[in-house]
Amino acid sequence: MMSNHTKKMIAPIVITIIGVLYLVFYLTLIFYIDAPAEIILLLGLGLIAFIGVFVYVLIERIDEIRSGEEDDLSKY
Repeated sequence: MMSNHTKKMIAPIVITIIGVLYLVFYLTLIFYIDAPAEIILLLGLGLIAFIGVFVYVLIERIDEIRSGEEDDLSKY
């Protein structure tokens, strides 16, 4: 049976996968627009940065769940 920590990690992982797939979809669409290379590069780098942020936040959230800090509002 899954532990309580594993159950709490499912939602952030699923949301991250959906978000990353959404951004990858737009990243592939960028290559089909008729625009200067600089704009395509700028938009592509921006989307890649957002993908990196998604993954970073997921890793931080998993670390919080494993350490027992499940509710950040309890600190305030």
